[in-house]
Amino acid sequence: MEFYFYAVFGIQVIFLVALEFGRSGKDRISTSPAFNAFKNNYLVVYSLMMAGDWLQGPYVYALYVYYGYTKGDIGKLFIAGFGSSMLFGTIVGSLADRYGRKRMSVLYCITYILSCFTKHSPQYRVLMLGRVLGGIATSLLFSSFESWLVAEHFKRGFEAQWLSLTFSKAIFLGNGLIAIIAGLVANTLAGTFNFGPVSPFDAAVCVLAVGMAIILMTWAENYGDQTEGKSIIDQFTKAASAIAADEKIALLGAIQSLFEGSMYTFVFLWTPALSPNDQMIPFGFIFATFMLASMLGSSLASRLMSRSNLRVESYMQVVFAVASGSLCLPVIIQVRRLTCIFFEDSICFVYYSERFWYCLKSVVLEAVDDFLLGF
Repeated sequence: MEFYFYAVFGIQVIFLVALEFGRSGKDRISTSPAFNAFKNNYLVVYSLMMAGDWLQGPYVYALYVYYGYTKGDIGKLFIAGFGSSMLFGTIVGSLADRYGRKRMSVLYCITYILSCFTKHSPQYRVLMLGRVLGGIATSLLFSSFESWLVAEHFKRGFEAQWLSLTFSKAIFLGNGLIAIIAGLVANTLAGTFNFGPVSPFDAAVCVLAVGMAIILMTWAENYGDQTEGKSIIDQFTKAASAIAADEKIALLGAIQSLFEGSMYTFVFLWTPALSPNDQMIPFGFIFATFMLASMLGSSLASRLMSRSNLRVESYMQVVFAVASGSLCLPVIIQVRRLTCIFFEDSICFVYYSERFWYCLKSVVLEAVDDFLLGF
């Protein structure tokens, strides 16, 4: 079975390399040495922050099984993490604007490090606390760092078009290459070296500590607009009014919510689906394979979006149909007896999920104003 996993991984690598080398070359944008130093500093920090997150992904469920908890108990732990992220995510932007993006970035490191420490305890209450801390950290990760980057970019007087260079590199590294490497490292620590399922979390602590040190030594503090002074209730009221006034915004929210529902269900269940008898399989390697599929989806989505004769709305319907079908097939043919089929369909789902997210961004940018994007 492991040979099969490795073969699928290798095939995806070949396809990805072929796609990336087949891209048409783009004109290089002339920048300054000061900007390049700034960009590289951010990319190093962001890559370390994402590595600290991705290292944990393959072995979260496996660790809880290792401690002897049932699927129901583990489900409650996952709900706690998603719930804390949802609740804290509504206010984290305002907190970062008020108290500083650098402080919130450091808080992310501290919170996630504490969350990783809790993984050494088999006690359920300690693990629950770790999930809550992890949910808070996730909210900080996907708000504070980008906010700091945008504000600092313009504060230093760099040209607006240069910002896209940093973002594109950050997406390629943080959401692609680093995720794949993190999966392989986690698999090496827990499987090859047999350090156990908690070892990837210890590695995440080290990575986050290094990133936090770089932030403390090299980043300047910046804040949001302090003149508006709008409360959270005022922001919710304005957002609700905008949604009620434009049907497209409400529909986009519904589409994203429904897709995220299926995605997070997959995040929770892929481990027990591939390991129905709680056997130890190369979770990190499988996770890296999923991330390769994600990069393939992103690469092909960018090619589709570059074609002016294709509307995003048209092929997004195909994305939904195929992603749905990829999850239906294992149910129909009883995945517990056909692990290979579920693995293939999981790759298909992750691939089309990335195409969904890539395409959704362009639709949202057309339909939603800046306030709602920040909200």
